[in-house]
Amino acid sequence: MDFRIFTEPQQGAHYDDLLRIARAAEDADFDAFFRSDHYLVMGGASGEPGPTDAWITHAGLARDTTRIRLGTLVNAATFRLPGPLAISVAQVDQMSGGRVELGIGAGWYEAEHAAYGIPFPSLRERFDRLEEQLAIITGLWGTLPGDRFEFTGEHFTVTDSPAMPKPVQQPRPPVIVGGRGAKRTPMLAARYADEFNLAFGSPEQAVTQFDRVATACGDIGRDPRDLVYSVAQTLVLGRDDDEVARRALTIGREADQVRAEGLAGTPAEVVDRIGALRDKTGITRLYLQILDIADLDHLELFASDVAPQLA
Repeated sequence: MDFRIFTEPQQGAHYDDLLRIARAAEDADFDAFFRSDHYLVMGGASGEPGPTDAWITHAGLARDTTRIRLGTLVNAATFRLPGPLAISVAQVDQMSGGRVELGIGAGWYEAEHAAYGIPFPSLRERFDRLEEQLAIITGLWGTLPGDRFEFTGEHFTVTDSPAMPKPVQQPRPPVIVGGRGAKRTPMLAARYADEFNLAFGSPEQAVTQFDRVATACGDIGRDPRDLVYSVAQTLVLGRDDDEVARRALTIGREADQVRAEGLAGTPAEVVDRIGALRDKTGITRLYLQILDIADLDHLELFASDVAPQLA
């Protein structure tokens, strides 16, 4: 099973903070370092020093790390036009030597759109735009050198595009789609994604959604085993109950709350929880949401006391 670190920089982080935890994740042999794509703090935190941009962050990390994969969980399709996003991700893929992945969704947090002057259309229109963006981004990356890419949609039109730059990874950087939508989300995953992710759901919800994706794959003649299936869970790990409680308190949670909704406990408890989650859902990849990005010992404890037991 792959283990990936997933952070929420909108809660307050400088680039140096993200570099520190990304390098710690790389040193501890985690598979990837991911970050959210948000421009406004959530909950009671101050959000200082303010938001950072996902792909500017990853451009820096592309040069300041060497092995670990880098990605978004997930970009909001409302934030960027599809052509420029395809260019940014392809360029960072070049800068990293082929280590990036694109998670993308429709966008949902209305307050951050209002706070930074970003249009926030209806849910239906956001999904329409997401579908067109996926078609354009994968189409641009998949256009052979010397050929031209064209696309005509309701919201975006691409004319006579040289479809450059090209990413290092071929045929393209992996695309991640996720969410709980019953119809359009599985269809978009089946048509465009290399990975399907369910964040912060129960094992039962994951199984239901994975089955929907598999059915959508079958509807278009795609083998559902082509996709990676993953989940994201909040991690609060401690050597004993006191350390678990302290780490939960630091992120504004109760330990029992995280035990019920995510992954909390001693290494033995977390090993058992992940093993049961893997057995029930069939996942091969787990994103560990780390909310206290200054606590690098948290990562080291998972890498030394949990990951080896689940190899």
